[in-house]
Amino acid sequence: MDSKKFVMSYSGGKDCMLAMHRKIKDGWTPVALITTIKKDSVDSWTHSINKRLLNEASKSLNIPIIYVECEMKDYEEKFEEKLIEAKKMGATTVVYGDIDIELHKQWDIDRATNAGLDYELPLWQANREEVVHEFIDNGFKAVIKKVNLANMSEDFLGKVLDKPLVEEIKKTGSDACGENGEYHTFVIDGPLFNNPIELDVLGKTVSNGYGTLDVK
Repeated sequence: MDSKKFVMSYSGGKDCMLAMHRKIKDGWTPVALITTIKKDSVDSWTHSINKRLLNEASKSLNIPIIYVECEMKDYEEKFEEKLIEAKKMGATTVVYGDIDIELHKQWDIDRATNAGLDYELPLWQANREEVVHEFIDNGFKAVIKKVNLANMSEDFLGKVLDKPLVEEIKKTGSDACGENGEYHTFVIDGPLFNNPIELDVLGKTVSNGYGTLDVK
């Protein structure tokens, strides 16, 4: 069996995309993306990306997507169940895009271990700003999909991430990479995509301290 096959913990954002890009460059093959969706909703957890867009990304990347439909109370259990599904597809390893938050790393390790899989965090302990620059320099394009209004204004929503924008983000006092949850992105194009993802922007929503770009 080819041991260089992995399932990508996929939020739709820049960090997981760069982590996947690094693994593919190292000769690994993704067998699936795994994404959590809120139960009774079509939107993903955290990044609030709808299924249509996630399906479009899966199609353009030519990688099947596994949906974990869950509530907060069974989030971990359902995630592990779907990791076992990916294992049956040939995955030996789960790849994550986390950079340096220990709590997140431990969560990643626990889920993989419980599912009987290895784990890798290709971006672990990298310099946060260098991670964003590497993402941009590789030709990926990401739009800002969600912002924490305690850190950044809704004016950032819908903007395409580039180096001048990273400087604007830093001026707000936010982390360049948004690793503390200041902002979340959706990657719409880049070297792994067969075609760009078209976004139909409907507007912006402000709710519960977050600003979200409404797209379909």
